Amino acid sequence: MSVRRQKKAKRAIRQNSNVFAMFDQKQIVELKEAFSLIDHDTDGFIDREDLKDMLASLGQSPSEEYIEDMISEAPGSINFTMFLTLMGEKLSGTDPEHEILQAFECFDEEGTGMCNAEELREWMTTMGDRFTDDEIDIMFKGATIDRDGNFNYREFARVLKHGE
Repeated sequence: MSVRRQKKAKRAIRQNSNVFAMFDQKQIVELKEAFSLIDHDTDGFIDREDLKDMLASLGQSPSEEYIEDMISEAPGSINFTMFLTLMGEKLSGTDPEHEILQAFECFDEEGTGMCNAEELREWMTTMGDRFTDDEIDIMFKGATIDRDGNFNYREFARVLKHGE
């Protein structure tokens, strides 16, 4: 495979995101420095070897499973934009979008990206980490609920992670 094709194959999945709005200019510069320190081979991507080298420089000896878990948090190659997205998720304390979607998919028997809002309210106030009705009202405020009373959780997760 030619070098050009290898670089194309390594290109990260493009996502519409306001990730740069999550940080101020100083934070972006600091995160760029951190990215550059981790990207040992200076190819513009963080891969398994870069992570191993970085952790080894910190005196760590991570297992392959640990490295794989770190790499698998990204839906594609880790370029600087993806690095910012991952750091934003870690620093903001919210789960990655795919984990939010997986949580709602349990209630979506037909796989439509929708679930009945009143049934969801019932489940969320009576099971697991119980939410109050006020907390559910806040979640539903501004959320997409169709005329049949179905909550669009895919749109909700997108807005939660990337803004409107």
